[in-house]
Amino acid sequence: MTLYLRDDLARAWDGLDPFEQAARQRGDVFRAREGRRTLRFEAGGRHYFLKYHAGIGWQEIFKNLSQAKLPILGALSEVRAIRALENAGVATLSIAGYGQRGGNPARRQSFLVTDELMHTVSLEELGERWRTEPGPAPFKWALIRRVGEIAKAMHDAGVNHRDFYLGHFLIARSAVERHDATAPLHLIDLHRSQVRARVPRRWRVKDIGGLYFSTARLGLTRRDLLRFVRAYTNMPLRDALPDKARLLDASRHEGERIYRRYFEKEPGFPLPFSEHPGKDI
Repeated sequence: MTLYLRDDLARAWDGLDPFEQAARQRGDVFRAREGRRTLRFEAGGRHYFLKYHAGIGWQEIFKNLSQAKLPILGALSEVRAIRALENAGVATLSIAGYGQRGGNPARRQSFLVTDELMHTVSLEELGERWRTEPGPAPFKWALIRRVGEIAKAMHDAGVNHRDFYLGHFLIARSAVERHDATAPLHLIDLHRSQVRARVPRRWRVKDIGGLYFSTARLGLTRRDLLRFVRAYTNMPLRDALPDKARLLDASRHEGERIYRRYFEKEPGFPLPFSEHPGKDI
């Protein structure tokens, strides 16, 4: 059994079995499926998010494997990813507690409790807003560089996200109002992440391709994309473009593949946003 409770959560759950409390904790439920629950709750005057895993069963495990998908077997994979990002200096979720018990991977019980990131906005929401009310160009350029730096730090730390979209970057609303691109930019939703000594090229491509797809709302230019490349590679463009050409081309094609599947139309370059799948806006 593995168990960690920060002092504040230990006081809130004092005298309770943490696993049973995680299983029955009340709050605002965001997701409940396949043996998992995600909810927001308050205890002791603090706000938390809880991800609880009751085990998805062998049938669901085999179903995922038959579809060439890696099943999510518990909360500790996200704990490992958070710790790896923290060590790499990437702002992410703050852990209040976690636990895992049971040897059977199909029935393993686990949970993760993190502090709620309050008064924030995702870069996806910001991009949606900028479609009608564009923000200052230097602020946007700085955020693009920040995202590139975070992507590099994440991959250099051996973490691939598997849900690497702008919706999973959070910044304080007050920072947006000040146009402060130096404010913490938190990377969240790491439950599907993998941690290795080195991220294989295939998973780098999937992460960068997914991120590229999610930028369609922003109306990026070619120069914007080059800003990302410069930050992600930490190389002058004259060196990065030939040296990373295969990675960048494969990532672009991955983003276009997702675009075709989602919008049911051929993409332009850079990717344009469409309100209706299969139709022009």
